[in-house]
Amino acid sequence: MGIDFSPSAQSSVGIEWELLLVDQETGAPVGIAPQLLEELGSDTGRLPHITGEFLTNTVEIVSAPHARVADAVHDLAELTATVREAAAAHGAQLMGAGTHPFAEWRDAEVTPGSPRYETLVDRTQWWGRQLLIWGVHMHIGLDDREKVLPVLGGLLTSYPHFQALSASSPFWTGADTGYASNRALMFQQLPTAGLPPQLGAWANYEELVADLTHVGVIDDHSELRWDVRPSPKWGTIELRYCDGLSTLREVGALTALAQCLVEELSRDVEAGRDIPQLQPWYVRENKWRGARYGLDAIVIVNSAGDERLVTDDLRDMLERLAPIAEQLDCAAELADIELILERGASYQRQRRVFESSGEDAAAVVRSLVAEFATGEPATS
Repeated sequence: MGIDFSPSAQSSVGIEWELLLVDQETGAPVGIAPQLLEELGSDTGRLPHITGEFLTNTVEIVSAPHARVADAVHDLAELTATVREAAAAHGAQLMGAGTHPFAEWRDAEVTPGSPRYETLVDRTQWWGRQLLIWGVHMHIGLDDREKVLPVLGGLLTSYPHFQALSASSPFWTGADTGYASNRALMFQQLPTAGLPPQLGAWANYEELVADLTHVGVIDDHSELRWDVRPSPKWGTIELRYCDGLSTLREVGALTALAQCLVEELSRDVEAGRDIPQLQPWYVRENKWRGARYGLDAIVIVNSAGDERLVTDDLRDMLERLAPIAEQLDCAAELADIELILERGASYQRQRRVFESSGEDAAAVVRSLVAEFATGEPATS
């Protein structure tokens, strides 16, 4: 099965941000997305755009592709302002997180009229119905199909770094799960989700898709919901492992990190340098550590099994990537990774509110709504 890859401008960026609609009085999710999209005349045939998602309580904000992170973030800012105004007319507000602090998954409604969503729920049953989760997807352009799988393998070494920085799902139905990202471990229960196989060449990817299509696991490659995957239609590599980020500033920071890492790996491929990769069992362990411990995780950094505190490794990574960030004009956004380290990732900020409010999950929702409105993470 041949799969065409439409090359993109190298290291161009596009962002998809899933956002939750909540009642402004109770903080509970509200399923008004279909109504809002109709009122706003949603047109998914153009970019940027606003669209629906798996659940009726969710809108997805999608940027156009841009050379600069700042321009993609600007798209998101304009679109979120539009949605916020429309939602306010219905007594609703927007928040970003990997899970809702107290919502019950049984109360969520799957968006009607989508055969794809209906098939997903029919096949996955209990696990599919529990997907009361939200994420951010970052598309980074690649100008050559032969770069895709080496870059994908290289990105898996930084998986726990993104997981820790973006972790925003410590709560589930009102209880603290003990995980920084409960979403990461929930989503991987789907049969085509989770970590991707480490494939050596594009032909191996085509063979895998052909096999899974042949036995009815998927209808096409877009149904592989891996944490990081090729996106042949757009000519990108798509990073899907981030929890739903809580602020626009964090979206910009994580996107800049993704853009710089893909550019670095692309240059390595062009120069014929080997791309360092971790054994699959190390990648799997790192994912779990990032989800469990967040920014306190000690992660495996090389194939020899050496370990470091993820924040120490991140700071070295930022220093290494600084020249690339200057060249890509995303130095300011990349520097905001340090802001997350200083103020805490969203899961840490949510727990601070939970504890200071006497374990009031509704107070956590209010804090997330307030952070979304300001566009940047709150100070302690």
